[in-house]
Amino acid sequence: MGLAKVKSVPRLTPEEYLESERESVERREFLDGRIYAMAGESLSHSRICTNLSGEVRSSLRGKPCEPLSPNMKVRTSSASLFAYPDLTIVCGDPQFHDRKKDVLTNPRVIFEVSSPSTATYDRTTKFQKYSMGNETLTDYILVSQDRPFVEHFRRQSDGNWLYRSLSELSDIVEIVDIDCILRLEEIYERVEFEPEAEIEGTERAF
Repeated sequence: MGLAKVKSVPRLTPEEYLESERESVERREFLDGRIYAMAGESLSHSRICTNLSGEVRSSLRGKPCEPLSPNMKVRTSSASLFAYPDLTIVCGDPQFHDRKKDVLTNPRVIFEVSSPSTATYDRTTKFQKYSMGNETLTDYILVSQDRPFVEHFRRQSDGNWLYRSLSELSDIVEIVDIDCILRLEEIYERVEFEPEAEIEGTERAF
């Protein structure tokens, strides 16, 4: 989902942002003191989010982890980022920023559905904030909305992240630590794409 910087607003503290956000009719994210309005979603984005939510819920049924909707804010430990992931998985008891219980601080898995305009931001700045600011986070998964393409970042025991990309509808996303398996053909059900060249899946550590 796209972001647009809110103009004529000075840098805010995290608490100032939360006070303002809780009174706002629009969802806005917080990054290093700045507020960014979230744009409306496309049909493809909506379908992917709905598919993801259903498949994750089904895969986790009866297990100690659960999916949370895009309306749940997630905060990094440094409070430099407050965001609305497209889907969040939490395991065990959810932990929150304050008594309002609307800002999660212990995400296990985060999904972002990326558009061409947000892909770079999701893959760089946002990933850096999430990965360095949430010790509980084990998996960060980007799902492209304009082509079958999923990027899976998985934290290793040494703290480095393993990267794997998937581009075939027959491919499977396996979130090992929480015993969750997702099929691209189900993630992209009913989603229509413009024809383009195939992109081969790759895997590397960094």
